[in-house]
Amino acid sequence: MIRQYWLIALYFCLVCSSFNTAYANTLAPNISSNVKLEPAFWWAGMQNPELQLMLYNRDLPSSPQQLKVDIQGKGITLKSLEHTDNPHYLFINLDLSQAEPQTFELLISNTQSGATNPKPLYRLPYTLQARAPGSRERQGFSNKDVIYLITPDRFANGDPTNDNQADMLERTAPDDADGRHGGDIAGISQHLDYLAKLGVTQLWINPLLENNQAQYSYHGYSITDLYRVDPRFGSNEDYQALVAKAKKLGIGVIKDVVVNHIGSNHWWLKDLPSKDWLNNPAIENTPRYTSHRRTTVQDPYAAAQDKADFVDGWFTDTMPDLNQGNPKLATYLIQNSLWWVEYAGLSGIREDTYSYADKDFLAKWSKAVMDEYPNFNIVGEEWTANPITVSYWQKGKINPDGYTSDLPSLMDFPLYEKLIASLNEPEGWDTGFIKLYEMLANDVVYPSPSKLVLFEGNHDTNRIFSLVKENIDLYKMALTYVLTAKRIPQLFYGTEVLMTSPTEGRHDGVVRSDFPGGFANTKVNGFSGQGLTLAQSQAQEFVRTLLNYRKHSPALQSGDLLHFVPQDGVYVQFRCLANNVAPTKQHACHQGDADKVMVIYHKNDQPQQLDLTRFKSVLGNSVSAKSVLTGDKIMLNQPLNLPHAGVMLLEIQNQ
Repeated sequence: MIRQYWLIALYFCLVCSSFNTAYANTLAPNISSNVKLEPAFWWAGMQNPELQLMLYNRDLPSSPQQLKVDIQGKGITLKSLEHTDNPHYLFINLDLSQAEPQTFELLISNTQSGATNPKPLYRLPYTLQARAPGSRERQGFSNKDVIYLITPDRFANGDPTNDNQADMLERTAPDDADGRHGGDIAGISQHLDYLAKLGVTQLWINPLLENNQAQYSYHGYSITDLYRVDPRFGSNEDYQALVAKAKKLGIGVIKDVVVNHIGSNHWWLKDLPSKDWLNNPAIENTPRYTSHRRTTVQDPYAAAQDKADFVDGWFTDTMPDLNQGNPKLATYLIQNSLWWVEYAGLSGIREDTYSYADKDFLAKWSKAVMDEYPNFNIVGEEWTANPITVSYWQKGKINPDGYTSDLPSLMDFPLYEKLIASLNEPEGWDTGFIKLYEMLANDVVYPSPSKLVLFEGNHDTNRIFSLVKENIDLYKMALTYVLTAKRIPQLFYGTEVLMTSPTEGRHDGVVRSDFPGGFANTKVNGFSGQGLTLAQSQAQEFVRTLLNYRKHSPALQSGDLLHFVPQDGVYVQFRCLANNVAPTKQHACHQGDADKVMVIYHKNDQPQQLDLTRFKSVLGNSVSAKSVLTGDKIMLNQPLNLPHAGVMLLEIQNQ
């Protein structure tokens, strides 16, 4: 009897199996593993309801006009289909203004001329997710923050099992300054508590996306898949989890975005979406390289060829230059930036090599991001020492050529350059602190100078401790200036433990050395403090004290700035925040009840008495102050003793 029941059951299974197979062949066409659809999912309720999907498959009909797309979902409208000169790509334009979160289907058919029953090619499920509460209103990084820049391959290796991947071309080489060392997302995640206690409130992480290049792939700027975290760093989900964990500790995450170029091993290069997808395609493996002449973009006298040589040239033969003038590529890049902000929960974007991309595209890109997230923030990299060149790109700048931008912030390279120069020069009529003082007068060319990001170093500059000749007093002055300036401050990983580098030329691999304690078998651990020299420990404590004070100082975050002409090697600045609610035209530093912080930079090796009567208009009737760095009480009704070169940070006590 048991055997009979078993045979009956087997019969019904075979019948059901045959029916399901036939049903599947009729209604669910095979989806080739070569079908690629980007972005892989999206969200309902975005400010811009339009979405363009890029579908790629080498088996699409040679005549793309034969393709038909049916949408099997609610509230989703197919606006149009677009094609290029490459029939392997299909661009699907959707209107999602009436769509709710759902999973719907894209039914793609081959109509074939004259066919009565279109041949189904693919039935593709697609998900519109629900947005996180408050996503549109998210707060971007601001003057309240301190940004900490990390090169992930060199910070900490939290998961050695992902160091090498079968599908990745380059393997780890810990002893090679230009090789991969194994740092990853797990390493950052494991040390978030260290960063929170240090006083960091934002993380800018060099690109984490896939760089499947044969060599020199650790830095992240040769991206080969714009929607995938490099598996040697972790997964997309790991990145998302890192941002969520950091947020719980009061730390936001800023994504390093690259729209100017990609890596030469990007999957596009094997079958370009269109002939004009790249600028200056390589001829016999030799592309035209950028001139790096940044001023040509805004120079009223520049020849058209010179402008093209800058914008359209490649960085290197491994970084193909993208043609953002192609509208489909422009849309792809804009959507990619929005996708990562929404998916990962980001609080900012740092845009690499900003001016190298097509400037009309940059205007559209910055506007699209800021329209979607009105309180968000983006900082662009315009690496030049000329404030006029930098200011051209900031939102609100009235440019002679009529160019407008929605970019809120830029890296303040001009002030950084003058900071380094002024600290290293002897004091004179036109040397030393006076250069730093006079550079601030150029703030008049910026629409919003306080929104600029000022830094003591980054992954492209030599280390600050080395640049000031390993003089600890100058080091402290540099960091204090960055952290008390009327700017958004940024520190480079390892600065707090006096990491060093050469001082001349480019030495990227050395500048981006491993953080002590982030990798196995290291005797020195910057996270725990084990093995640090006395100078390193004191520097770390100095940074920790200053960052955590700044975190709770409204005057340093958003106060007015007043400074006095440097005299005798002493430069004095004040940051002041008015306590009165009623608006007034009077400078906060001249209001008696304002919160005031006094910063004194002193270069002289010999003791010096600073006559405080010069600052009476700010100090008013205050007779004492508290030293932020030592906790000592400082009397202000007598000359201030400056025993040696260094910096003093005083919180003025109101009477």
